Amino acid sequence: MLKVVQAYDRALIAQIETDDTGALERKLEAAVRVFADRTGWRQPHERVAILRRLAGLMEAKRDHLAMQIAREGGKPLPDAIVETTRAIDGVHNAADELRNLAGREIPMGLSAASEGRWAFTTKEPVGVVAAISAFNHPLNLIVHQVAPAIAAGCPVIVKPAITTPLSCLDFVAMAHEAGLPEPWCQTFITDDNQLAEKLATDPRIAFLSFIGSAKVGWALRSKAAPGTRVALEHGGAAPAIVDRSADLAKIIEPIVKGGFYHAGQVCVSTQRIFVHADIAEDFTQRLVARVESLRTADPVLSDTEVGPLILPREAERVSEWTREAVSGGARLATGGDRLSETTLRPAVLLDPAPDAKISTQEVFGPVVAVYRYDHLNEAIARANSLPTAFQASIFAQDIDVAMHAANHLDASAVMINDPTAFRTDWMPFAGRRQSGYGTGGIPFTLRDMTHEKMILVRKG
Repeated sequence: MLKVVQAYDRALIAQIETDDTGALERKLEAAVRVFADRTGWRQPHERVAILRRLAGLMEAKRDHLAMQIAREGGKPLPDAIVETTRAIDGVHNAADELRNLAGREIPMGLSAASEGRWAFTTKEPVGVVAAISAFNHPLNLIVHQVAPAIAAGCPVIVKPAITTPLSCLDFVAMAHEAGLPEPWCQTFITDDNQLAEKLATDPRIAFLSFIGSAKVGWALRSKAAPGTRVALEHGGAAPAIVDRSADLAKIIEPIVKGGFYHAGQVCVSTQRIFVHADIAEDFTQRLVARVESLRTADPVLSDTEVGPLILPREAERVSEWTREAVSGGARLATGGDRLSETTLRPAVLLDPAPDAKISTQEVFGPVVAVYRYDHLNEAIARANSLPTAFQASIFAQDIDVAMHAANHLDASAVMINDPTAFRTDWMPFAGRRQSGYGTGGIPFTLRDMTHEKMILVRKG
């Protein structure tokens, strides 16, 4: 049995059955069997109808789903409500994308050998999908991995994070209620890493979607069966540059949101803030004042802004990184103390050493680091110096500065006057280098879960 507890106070929420090797085999066999029967593939209009009904069922359970996210994942309730709203819209987005999922004509007659022929492509589902998900968005990440599979017509087996399985179980149950037969969407609940790896690397898996640590994701990709498509979403130490032309009255709030949303447990959380020396003192005073006003409390309360970390050991790790930075020369401007087993007071560190963990690795906690710089290219070089690269920000009123930074930052997306953590569910979302592989976002995942097949007709 798997015990599911509240992230905030470790109180028991539920106990659920886990799956064993036999269950994994039965689920794989069921998925392969329904996919092999092409007469049983659902037409696009049927998949649209299922997704629309699913979104309606989620809408009816909006309050329950949001509270469950807050309890099992520790996300503050106001943000959990936003996640639920996004998840519902994401299901609609997957249905909408089927209107645009189409092949194309391949021109013939361009050579004598191709005369008298007509060719076009169609889209077909790639096959069985294995989706291994993360805890930090326990409903919306599941939607990002599963809704495109439903839309594409792929059977999917989804393994949620063991700390937050309840949102996934509810979502899959609603998919079945919406009319999707169970073999087309199954859960796999296990705390056995070897079993999870067995799912990911089984040769019957056509597409592996993994959201989680880079160490695990890259290892799974190296072990994936030949022919398996792999999509990895990891993280990084997202940089934000604050130019001296930035409007400090307007940017503190988005920077704080980018750094402390879900206690910093987001793969594109703002972590390294590079501030021009001319405004560094003013910026730091404003930033510290706002961070000190953040309410850290039980995530189920409506006015909580920062909740817990997912596990006590994560709170201890973040505390250790903060202490290490201070012992290495950083100044702790505010916060960093342990409030409970899983909660920390949001922290701001000033000028940690370049080789400190907070400067080089993803902290995944409520800590930001502020560094002074004199020249823009210096800040860009420091922002680009890590083996990870995902989203970045530049805050500036000077358009030349903003565009120069946008063109030179090594990132898959650069936000101008918006935090690194900004995302809509239909935009491309991709880590570079060690931060990921492939492109996320519902429309992009849907296309990756299909094959293009060419059909050629010879006239006469």
